[in-house]
Amino acid sequence: MSEVNISNKKVFFQYEIIDKYIAGIQLLGTEIKSIRMGRASLVDAYCHFYENELFIKMTISEYKFAGHYNHEPNRERKLLLTSRELKFLKKKVQTAGLTIVPIKMFLNDKGLAKLQIALAKGKSSEDKRENMKQKDADREMDRAKKNNKY
Repeated sequence: MSEVNISNKKVFFQYEIIDKYIAGIQLLGTEIKSIRMGRASLVDAYCHFYENELFIKMTISEYKFAGHYNHEPNRERKLLLTSRELKFLKKKVQTAGLTIVPIKMFLNDKGLAKLQIALAKGKSSEDKRENMKQKDADREMDRAKKNNKY
C-alpha cells in the first residue's frame, strides 16, 4: 500500500493550535481511490457544523478510471467523531470564537482515510510577523553552527 500523507502547512502559520483530534471521513469508493493516489488537497479546506454534525469541504480530484460513476471533487464530506467530541467542539466554536481546521490526511493501518483536525485560534498579523522573525533567527543560528563545525 502506498504511503499517503497530505498536509496543510499554512495552518501552523495562520492559526495557533489548541487541541488536535483524529476523525474518520465518510467517503465514496472513487474518493478513497483518488486519496490513495495522492490526489487530494487540504489547501482551501475548512470544517463547519451543520446541525450537530461536522462536515469538511475539501478537494479530492476525480478518479481517472471511474468513467461516469465519478464523484464531485468539491463536495462536503461528513467527519466521524464521537458525540462527546462533537458537543465539545461545537461549544468551543460557538462560545470561544475558535475554528476547526484540517491539518493532515493519512491512511491508518487498516487502509482507512483519517483526517487530523485541530481546534485553533486565528493569529493576528503581528503574531505572524513575529513567527517569521523567529524562524529567520533560528535558521541563521543553524547556519552559524554548521559553518563552525567544518
